[in-house]
Amino acid sequence: MKLYSGPLSMFGAKVQIALAEKAIAFELEMVPFDMRRLYEPKHPDVVRVNPKRQVPVLIDGDLALFDSTQIFEYLEDRFPAPALWPRETAARARARQLELMADEVYFPPIVRLMGLQDRPTDPAAIAARETAAAFCAAMEVRLADVEFLAGPFTFADIAFFMAQVFGERMGAPMTAATPRLLAWRERMSRRPSVRRVLRPMLAFVAAAGRPAPPPIAAAIEAE
Repeated sequence: MKLYSGPLSMFGAKVQIALAEKAIAFELEMVPFDMRRLYEPKHPDVVRVNPKRQVPVLIDGDLALFDSTQIFEYLEDRFPAPALWPRETAARARARQLELMADEVYFPPIVRLMGLQDRPTDPAAIAARETAAAFCAAMEVRLADVEFLAGPFTFADIAFFMAQVFGERMGAPMTAATPRLLAWRERMSRRPSVRRVLRPMLAFVAAAGRPAPPPIAAAIEAE
């Protein structure tokens, strides 16, 4: 099994964490990336598999997959233990929806902030931060009596954890207004799979002169 990812790919990091959680042996290839040219030129194997020309791409024998969520589904089907979706039908549907929301509701405002880092008072930046804060408030409610977003640890936790790492970097941090969510992030940060994936990413960012936000760096480095 081979995974194509990138040093700053949130979606690729999701898959790396899932593979580590399931203890699946795989080869990791980081495609070329720099802060100026980004992912250009595109890796030919990524272009061949994904019409969107983006990582992650997973190759398993003669099967080639793209999109982190589709890869999650394949991994769960092929390697059912340890389970990263709840077994009960309704609970599994809720967890899948949470994973989708992390990608499609929370993360798009963070992407908008990436182009507004020098204009934090721009109305678009303010609106993006407000949207992210509202999402965090909703996740705070979900954590009222459980340790993880869908009850047990699932792909939904992986997705939102990685998305909020980028949120923290882009000026949409978690705050004291969501103490349960802060505790959830600390629990997530202690997982070996998360540390294994996030430490190289933070080192790459630091080498480019963009240190990791203190809350994220401290959580990852703490033993």
